[in-house]
Amino acid sequence: MREAYGQFAALYDPLMREVDYDGWAVYLASFLPAGIAVADCACGTGEITVRLARLGFRMTGVDISPAMLEVAAAKARKAGLSIPFIQQDMQRLALHKPCGAVVCACDGVNYLDSRGAVQRFFQAAHRALMPGGLLLFDISSAYKLAQVLGCNTFAEEEEGCAYIWHNIYDEKSRLLEMELTFFQKEEGGLYLRFTERHIQRAHKQEELLEGLTQAGFAAEVYDAFTREPPQAESERLQFAARRL
Repeated sequence: MREAYGQFAALYDPLMREVDYDGWAVYLASFLPAGIAVADCACGTGEITVRLARLGFRMTGVDISPAMLEVAAAKARKAGLSIPFIQQDMQRLALHKPCGAVVCACDGVNYLDSRGAVQRFFQAAHRALMPGGLLLFDISSAYKLAQVLGCNTFAEEEEGCAYIWHNIYDEKSRLLEMELTFFQKEEGGLYLRFTERHIQRAHKQEELLEGLTQAGFAAEVYDAFTREPPQAESERLQFAARRL
């Protein structure tokens, strides 16, 4: 068993190539005043970070994984963008000066596996923001983790790589344990096998809204990629919270 997002960093972008990052970045930008400083927490390989920078935002990328940050930094350099990337746990987010927005896209908050961890992130984001600044984050909904992913197994084969994704969902703890076994093709036709374990929490919408209020935010929640309220079977929720 290896550290999450270790060897996986090199495979992450090919496996996520069907994600509409362009549309995702435009959606996030629709909440933000033009040109402000933005910290992208759990930025991963920098797909959203780079796109928001291209849209004119002054970006800083933050992630706990050195391997993911290495990919992100290379991507920014290739795009001719000067983006600082910082290795930090977003529960302890600390910037050298307050920013206008903190964003966290693509399940970053799901990886905070307790209410306490979520609250520490909210408090850190509040400290990092200027008064009136925005915290934008999305989650895979409790419905998606429990009913769509649930206790299911998925398999996929891509060019040069195959993987088996096995899920175990615990209703009491609301934790989804994901075991991903990869088979990466190497020179000579042999395959390197490695396994990663990821855990996400099915956060309740009302708990997150309560936590945001306690941390000093006024918050709204939407069915992701819209400005419409969530539905019972919405698979992704978008939160927009303003620092009071």
